[in-house]
Amino acid sequence: MSNSITITPAELKYSEAIKDILLSEKLPTPDIPSDLKNFYVATDNGFVIGCIGLEIYDNYGLLRSMAVKPEYRRMKIASELIKRIESLARQSGLRSIYLLTETTSGYFEKKGFTGTKREEVPTPLQQSSEFSHTCPQSAIAMVKRIQ
Repeated sequence: MSNSITITPAELKYSEAIKDILLSEKLPTPDIPSDLKNFYVATDNGFVIGCIGLEIYDNYGLLRSMAVKPEYRRMKIASELIKRIESLARQSGLRSIYLLTETTSGYFEKKGFTGTKREEVPTPLQQSSEFSHTCPQSAIAMVKRIQ
């Protein structure tokens, strides 16, 4: 990762840039929390180049909205974003992090996530907007144990 790239908690001023990145990657934006709680951004000289979020439900997390601009890929930015989310999950006492993906299951497998059946996902996560209506039924559910 370049010295000019930093990863920090998301601030409200980054809302539109986060939505733009997510829309360019065809990821959902309607349910992004307005306060950006538990979201991180990667910036290069102040410009948002990547983002990631974590929704917390009881003892479980839902990784969501991970995207890096194409010209910044292969610089380990996504890996660093995931490390931040995993650190937040540990600090929050979460047992596991779940996610839904249609296109990046191979990437997440390399990061320690494994496929799981949707019906095995804890009920509070199944009731989230991501699971209940934002992501299609064809999306693959994955999990990574934290503790």
